[in-house]
Amino acid sequence: MGLLDWLFPNKQSKATTRFEMISDNGNGFYSFGGNLYKSDIIRSCIRPFAKASGKLIAKHILSNEQTFKINPNVNIRFLLEEPNPLMSGQMLQEKIATHYKLNNNAFIYMKYEHGMLTELWPVPCTSVEAVQDSTGELYLKFLFSNGKYQTIPYKHIIHLRNDYNSNDLFGDSPRDVLLPLMDVVTTIDQGIIKAIKNSAVVKWLLKFKSTLRPEDMKQQTIDFTENYLSIDSETGGAAAADAKYDLEQVKNEAYVPNEKQTADTVKRVYAYFGTNDKIVMSNYTENEWNSYFEAEVEPYSMQNSNEYTRKIFSKRERGFGNSIIFEASSLQYASMQTKINLVQFLDRGVMSANDIRKVLNMPPVEGGDEYVRRLDTVPITDDRQTATEGGENN
Repeated sequence: MGLLDWLFPNKQSKATTRFEMISDNGNGFYSFGGNLYKSDIIRSCIRPFAKASGKLIAKHILSNEQTFKINPNVNIRFLLEEPNPLMSGQMLQEKIATHYKLNNNAFIYMKYEHGMLTELWPVPCTSVEAVQDSTGELYLKFLFSNGKYQTIPYKHIIHLRNDYNSNDLFGDSPRDVLLPLMDVVTTIDQGIIKAIKNSAVVKWLLKFKSTLRPEDMKQQTIDFTENYLSIDSETGGAAAADAKYDLEQVKNEAYVPNEKQTADTVKRVYAYFGTNDKIVMSNYTENEWNSYFEAEVEPYSMQNSNEYTRKIFSKRERGFGNSIIFEASSLQYASMQTKINLVQFLDRGVMSANDIRKVLNMPPVEGGDEYVRRLDTVPITDDRQTATEGGENN
């Protein structure tokens, strides 16, 4: 994939801080299996966020007093649409969103060739360490699952963070929060499995009154099971025993977590990831999705825009109005009635015909990108305003 082939000059360095990634496979970090993403509950919490993040549309905007252009630089446009040979922009955004939720940290490597940014790669590391060289420049030292290290200048890394609090560089690890919580989930799952297994243990005890050979005892037990405990038995549930043995029923009582205990634990996991059952099951209303979108997806979109902008463009380029935005529209999840009501924005210059057709999942039409306005909605500085308000001839 090319991620492990980066070459950088060796420099004398000193360690400053270290962050362990939860997505490490098989490192024993979690008692339920070593990989947080193996949990169906965790994966169901992350999936709606990752899918919504993948639908964010990355655009290069040039906006200043003289001009406003969308994707004026074809190289940057292609970089956002196809960041590397293995994935599209959507796939990169979904992968990074997953890393972001799992670890509260996500890293994108900016690959340069001949001084030009050519590719963007997600960094699938198991741990990362911040180091500085003798000149004070900051680097990130990544450890990969194959045991190899790679040190990359921090200026070549797009770093996304969540729960950014106690550490100066990294978002706080979710270890202390999720470890005990996932232990509870695992314990409940194991309790249910053990209860099912215990249902197959001995339920009847045959006490023979005379000494029998082991094979005879086994045969007598098999005969009793086939005649009286089989679901297709002809005795109709009635059993007869002669004087050779006494029959005693053995009761096995296994603890099974009730539905409320299970639901409360799952709800706590949902709460940590800022989601709920309706979002996970795609059973939400328009307002419920908008609430989730504004609370989780929109802040993530803003962070992407800020980090991409300040890492891709220099201060001089940003001064001329260059920026990267991740266009987020919750109207895709709006009800049909809300979408139909958008038509009133067409003649007010708020949305173009193609904007509305996009929300309605319809293809664009020629000339549909032009904005139109009613005459009674022209700017107050426009000379045509006098025609609508009346004049000396009235």
